[in-house]
Parts: sequence; C-alpha cells; structure tokens
Amino acid sequence: MGPLRAAAAASIGVGATATVLMAGLVQAANENPVTGNALTLSVPAKYRSLVEDAGKTCLAVNPNLLAALLTQESGFNPKASSPVGAQGIAQFMPSTWEKNGIDGNSDGKRDVWDPEDAIPSAAKYLCDIGKEVKDVPGDKQNNMLAAYNAGSSAVHKYGGVPPYRETQNYVRSISALAGTPTGRKMTTTEQAATAINAASDELGTPYSWGGGNSNGPSTGSCCSPNGSSGKNIKGFDCSGLTLYAYAQAGIALPRTAAQQYAASEPVKPGQKRPGDLVFYGSSATRIHHVAIYVGGGYTIEAPRPGTSVRFSPISSMSDLYAVARPVRHTNKEI
Repeated sequence: MGPLRAAAAASIGVGATATVLMAGLVQAANENPVTGNALTLSVPAKYRSLVEDAGKTCLAVNPNLLAALLTQESGFNPKASSPVGAQGIAQFMPSTWEKNGIDGNSDGKRDVWDPEDAIPSAAKYLCDIGKEVKDVPGDKQNNMLAAYNAGSSAVHKYGGVPPYRETQNYVRSISALAGTPTGRKMTTTEQAATAINAASDELGTPYSWGGGNSNGPSTGSCCSPNGSSGKNIKGFDCSGLTLYAYAQAGIALPRTAAQQYAASEPVKPGQKRPGDLVFYGSSATRIHHVAIYVGGGYTIEAPRPGTSVRFSPISSMSDLYAVARPVRHTNKEI
C-alpha cells in the first residue's frame, strides 16, 4: 500500500485500507435487500395509474418508456422548470404545449403544471412525433426520443439521432431505463469490494476532465464548465473513475454520471452499502457528479479539476440526489 492510500484511509478513520471497509458488506447485503426494478422505484404511487394508462396510447409507447422519459425529464417533479423555459413534469416548452397539450382529466382546461394533463399529453406527443419520424432510418424508438428532445426536424435533417451530445445522452439514458427488466441482477458484495479496492489503488491520481476508461487513467479532453482542460493531464474525472473501478469487477458502466445513474438500480438511503454509487445533482437530467460509497459515511471520488482521487464525506456536496447500485453487464465499454 502506497503512502497516499495509507494516509487517506487513516485520515477518515475507517481502517488502513479499503479492504477493511468490506468486513460488513455481506451483513449489509443481508440486512438491506433490494427488490423490484429501477423503473418501479422511480414512479411515485400517485402517478402510477396515470403512467400505466397513458403508456398505452399507441403501439410505439409503453408504460416503461413513458415512465423513463418522465424520470429523465423531471424526476416526476410537477413543478420542474428549466433554464430554457421547459415546464412541468414532462418539460414541455410553452409553444409545444400550446400545440400538443391536452385536457387529460377533462376539467375544462389544459394545464402544463397538472400531471393529469401533462402525462397523457407527453404520451400523445410521443405517439405523434413517432409518426413524424417513422420513415427515418435507424431505431424507431431512438428516433422518437430524439425528436422529443431535439425536434422532428433535427431527426430528419441528420437521418436519425442528431449528433448533439445532450440528445444522444438523453436517448441512451431513457433507453437504459425503459429497457430495464424486472429483477435485474445487482452487483455482488465481492464485485463491490473489487471496485472499491480498484478505486482505492488510484488514491492521489490527478483529476482530468474526460479522463479515465476501463483500462485506467488517461488523458482527458477540453473543457469542463469552468474551462478546465484535461488534455495534458493523465487521470480520472468522476465517472471515469467509477467506470474503471467497476470494469475491474467485470461490470461495464456508461461513460457519464447521468448515464451511470440510468443504468443502475436506485436504493433507499437507509439501504445503501459499500460499493453503491452516489449521485449529485438537482434532478436525473442534471446529475453532475458520481462517487463510490465506501462505508462509514464516506465515498471515494475524483472531485474536480485541481484535485486528485480521494476519500470524502458523503455530505461533501449539498445536492446529493440518489444512491444506486450498478447492474451486472458484460465487461465492455458502453
């Protein structure tokens, strides 16, 4: 064990190495079982019947897809609003709502802030734009989702999902959620231990925006929101570290923090265990950071430009959004 790893482990008072943190993993798993699937957990009970009914509006839409879209758009927050003006649980722009909003509960008005109107409107709009892009080459569902995010004209212009990073991430995240089968296989305690130990071996590795892959630290890219470049730094950004750590356990994660959340199984705060991923952000669409929970109220993370891989309190950021458990896939880049 290198001096950086020993010093960091000692500083948080959880033992000399990350391996010590694994002593309670099996017990935690037995005490805190997780059942069901991510989509079920993410749909509040008061909206479940709305989603189930609206999800049968047309053959191109199903309840899982609609629920995944609403999770991605607002996290089922009926009061959500975006900096660009999108409104409500389904994040309709005012002009789009004016043309496509319906009076779902037949109360005589179309209210974008009312889930009883907005949820069936989202389903109908998906059906309508699905028809608009049905002849575009490629996966029909992906094209429909891309049209919801970027508009049908953009899908036609590019002959499929547009080359917009936001739209591509949007399509992948919703598809990952919607395609989640019931009873997904969670990571085992041994895989979680492997991931934590792999991340702990990188303590002191520099932060690099865009850096890190399944093989380890790498030079990154330009630029972070504050203008920091990782082009000349070999290291990890937050999701690069988690991707690498779980790759060593035979589990492939997507590249970004938001995608990793979509591809994992949310757990209740009281059920978290070492190895779970901790996500920070204001909503499912605005997750900006991910770390690995190691126990004792601490995570291991690649925090930000100018820092290095380190242990940090789980409360080190004020916008903790969710804790989720990776799902077992084949070991390959997504």
